[in-house]
Amino acid sequence: MLLTCPADEIFFGGARGGGKTDGCIGDFVAHSGRNGKHARGVLFRRTYPELDEVLQAAKRIMLPLGAVYKVAQRTFEMPNGSSLRLRHLSKEGDAEKYQGHQYTWMAFDELTNWATSDSINKLRACLRSPEGIKTRLISTGNPGGPGHNWVKSRYIEPARPKKIIYEDSGLTRVFIPSKLKDNPALTTNDPYYIERLKQSGPLWLVRAWVEGDWNIVAGGMFDDVWSNKNLVESFPIPKTWRVDRSFDWGSSRPYSVGWWAESDGTAFMYRGQERTVPRGSLFRIGELYGSVGGKNESLRQTAVEVARIIREYENTHYAEKTIQPGPADSSIYNLEMNGRSIAQDMSEQGISWTQADKRPGSRKLGWERIRTLMRNAGSEEPGLYIFNSCRQFIRTVPTLTRDNRDPDDVDSNAEDHIADETRYRLMATKKELTVMKLSGL
Repeated sequence: MLLTCPADEIFFGGARGGGKTDGCIGDFVAHSGRNGKHARGVLFRRTYPELDEVLQAAKRIMLPLGAVYKVAQRTFEMPNGSSLRLRHLSKEGDAEKYQGHQYTWMAFDELTNWATSDSINKLRACLRSPEGIKTRLISTGNPGGPGHNWVKSRYIEPARPKKIIYEDSGLTRVFIPSKLKDNPALTTNDPYYIERLKQSGPLWLVRAWVEGDWNIVAGGMFDDVWSNKNLVESFPIPKTWRVDRSFDWGSSRPYSVGWWAESDGTAFMYRGQERTVPRGSLFRIGELYGSVGGKNESLRQTAVEVARIIREYENTHYAEKTIQPGPADSSIYNLEMNGRSIAQDMSEQGISWTQADKRPGSRKLGWERIRTLMRNAGSEEPGLYIFNSCRQFIRTVPTLTRDNRDPDDVDSNAEDHIADETRYRLMATKKELTVMKLSGL
């Protein structure tokens, strides 16, 4: 089905043991057979060591067909003149190295190992053919991993398996499942394969690997507790509620500022009706995200520039409010090469912070705190509510993935800056929200 599928873009697999890598290599061989010397392929894994498995599969399939493997170039050359390169793509910046390259066939093996689609999207521009060959993009992957949610959103949710999706651009894509049960030779020759799988991860993830069910694994740290109850329209904040901000600094990655209103139990007007929520409920009422086009890339602004942007935002949106300092990543108090800290530079612009709780164990406790308040929304316990204008929170936080090695933690390679900033605020106590003097820090 993979080899004969006419779609421009194919996601293949969805479970362990379904022959994904072999299918990938076989698809290039078929592409090479159809297009001869004009076929030019490249296959990516996220890290260089991961290419070992691909290399062994490619040798097993391609060498008997007359291919020659050039070790220094990590390239297979077929007798008809076509070639397949094996490459790794560990950072988004690595995609820049391929500007100007041309490939008629491109593959990403184990796609869910990439936390975002940014690198993959950049490389799409390299998929082109001056000779008019029909280009082809193949990806493989399992449920789970840093990229579970974006892969699920692109390939699994839009249509049932094997149904081709027609995009407005005219391009097509499809999900072709391949599961362990489709590869009986594996369990026949290795009857303890599933038992070993059970020892390599939590039960919910192993079930997803074996059954290929993208709904069994939540995939994210929060998507099983996040719901429409957490989303609210904006409303006038009562004067007695505390309003403050939290901050996660970023240099190579985006910074995040969130503005919060904490209920003291006072009633408020919502959609023309008087409402109340339990004392201590938190509302995210505004945000700034210092990224390039909403991507996981920093604007590289200085601390002074960021402070001025924050001050201007507050003067525009909260001119009648007194904004209290809230928690920020404690790294902003570290001295820079000029003998000053980020916190000092920002304080001189009128933007002060308290130090976030970063004691041992606070990270996991913070994630659990977010989960608890998300779950409590709409109940008689303090909950977490997000104004629907906070688009970057809605885009990044509910879909954050768990760390494969530690399911109680978030994958730190994911776009977790807003989640960190939210964690700082939810972990702050009233005592910690007291303004701290900069002297001596």
